[in-house]
Amino acid sequence: MTRLDNFISRMTSQRDILNQICPEVAKMEGPVLELGLGNGRTFHHLRERLPGRRIVVFDREVGAHASSIPEAENIVLGDIRETAIRFIGIDAALVHADIGTGYEDRDAVISTWLPDLIARLLRIGGFAVSGTPLDHPLLQRLPPPPSVPLGRYFISRRV
Repeated sequence: MTRLDNFISRMTSQRDILNQICPEVAKMEGPVLELGLGNGRTFHHLRERLPGRRIVVFDREVGAHASSIPEAENIVLGDIRETAIRFIGIDAALVHADIGTGYEDRDAVISTWLPDLIARLLRIGGFAVSGTPLDHPLLQRLPPPPSVPLGRYFISRRV
């Protein structure tokens, strides 16, 4: 698979999962957390799917398109591993994390801390969506929509 095809597959999978769960997230209390703003495409998508919902984004710096930048009070800058800890207990309805690098060794390091952080950010029943697997005893992996190839993108629920 070319890198372009891989990117398209990842984005399509991400969109299909978010579209599937947003109606359920809309019925829950709690903010949405976006770990990794990047260029803001996913933030923009979530803002459209969950109007009026507080969406807090985390990244090292803001590099998003101007139409995809949240209000200043909902931007947290710095190392996500360090800054998101301050939000533990916020009882998020959804945490989305697309912070994988595509390098197995780097992503293995992310996998050592990301699942526990997400589990601690979520409310019971809240959703976690990630480009990397989230293996944690408090996160129950759910099957993706039929359009998402197994192992392409991951969805879990906080138990």
